[in-house]
Amino acid sequence: MLRSVVDQGRFEAARRALAAVDPVLSVCIETIGPCCLAPAPDPFVALVEAIISQQLSVKAADTIFERLVSIAPRRSITPKAIFATPEPALRSVGLSRQKISYMKDLAGRWIAGEIRPKEFQSLPDEEIIARLIQVKGIGRWTAEMFLIFALNRVDVLPVGDLGLKKAVQRAYRLRHLPAPEKIQSIAQPWRPYRSIATWYLWKSLSATPISE
Repeated sequence: MLRSVVDQGRFEAARRALAAVDPVLSVCIETIGPCCLAPAPDPFVALVEAIISQQLSVKAADTIFERLVSIAPRRSITPKAIFATPEPALRSVGLSRQKISYMKDLAGRWIAGEIRPKEFQSLPDEEIIARLIQVKGIGRWTAEMFLIFALNRVDVLPVGDLGLKKAVQRAYRLRHLPAPEKIQSIAQPWRPYRSIATWYLWKSLSATPISE
């Protein structure tokens, strides 16, 4: 409960700061309201879900994840459980051989202590990214999503994300999808709250259209 109150206070400070420095973003913030990010309770499960969701719709990914939960011992997805589960069983829930290899690699590294979730809170963003991208199937985008949605890091800017590109193009009335350098330039005033700004822009794609 205390963590939730602290996060909401931090997000409210971010809202005010972003609205003050960027009139376009201010419209998004006014339309959407409070930021609703919440940290993931289990970082391993968050990464498993991220791997499952690659190149799938939200509905399809959710279905596979629920099937995976149903075959896990005590319905608990842990590194040891994933590592010990035979490939045919994992295939039966709808996972591809490629994604199974990714999840096995993640689980093995977790068990071996190559990835230590207790260290995440004290590590800078780029160090966490550097560690995660050593895992097969986890690239920079997946690591950045983990930072934003699982750890609630507030100053991540995923310039390669298609949703962010589309949102920036729409909100800032650009003729073409912006290059990473263009997004970085627009986002410069958002520091140190670029994750929060990104969240609002993502939400703006499904919010009430911005006035012309």
